[in-house]
Amino acid sequence: MNLETIDEMWDTVEALSGVCREAGSHLPEEELKALQVGKAAEEAGEAMHALHGLKGLTTCDDNHNWDEVSNDLVGCVLASMIALHYINGDKARDVFGEVFHRRTRRGREAMAAASEA
Repeated sequence: MNLETIDEMWDTVEALSGVCREAGSHLPEEELKALQVGKAAEEAGEAMHALHGLKGLTTCDDNHNWDEVSNDLVGCVLASMIALHYINGDKARDVFGEVFHRRTRRGREAMAAASEA
């Protein structure tokens, strides 16, 4: 599936969040949120494991490649976005935008300075 816009991406995240929430409907809300944050951490750990395997730093004879690292990174982003939706509900898109804008300020300033030079 190719996503044309950020809105399509969020639509997909919201749909997946509903599926995941239904699967965990037997759990208390706060536990469901915590488990989804843990899922994001798990995916990040898998990306790190794949990177270690790529660099020959594992002891379990795992051979990995950059495609596996990329796959796990996207899994981490997706799990993180679902966690944001669990935590913030319909405000998740706005929260993401606000935090993204704040967290990228220095990078935007550096890009602007580089384009002026």
